[in-house]
Amino acid sequence: MPNSSSISEFLLLALADTRQLQLLHFWLLLGIYLAALLGNGLISTAVACDHRLHTPMYFFLLNLALLDLGCISTTLPKAMANALWHTRAISYAGCAAQVFFFLFFITAEYSLLTIMSYDRYVAICKPLHYRTLLGSRACATMAAAAWSTGQAPWRLYRLD
Repeated sequence: MPNSSSISEFLLLALADTRQLQLLHFWLLLGIYLAALLGNGLISTAVACDHRLHTPMYFFLLNLALLDLGCISTTLPKAMANALWHTRAISYAGCAAQVFFFLFFITAEYSLLTIMSYDRYVAICKPLHYRTLLGSRACATMAAAAWSTGQAPWRLYRLD
């Protein structure tokens, strides 16, 4: 009889052992999550609805808000559920999905922040060439490149 074992779930470290502290952590995480949802939702709505904000800087800000929503939505709901229901387990597939999406969104955010710094550099140092260097097509291409760089870390690993 061969010796075999398989991992179906991981046990997470608890933030607190007492029920009162777990509920405090839940309410704290819920407040942070709702604040992030509200703030990023307001940014997205303002940029989408006001035609004066249809400039490259606000276009990149809209993309950053969407990436931030994705980033915070990968880890916080599971942490809140664990704190509320007094559980510590996460499935192997759930853990892999969380790591994948978190790294995807973080990598894309860093790429977009780099692009935003280039946008501000052009606006400050080369104001006369701003519209030529950062037209709508160039901005869309740079935003698409930022979103696609989120997949780059996973090209290094081969999942068997």
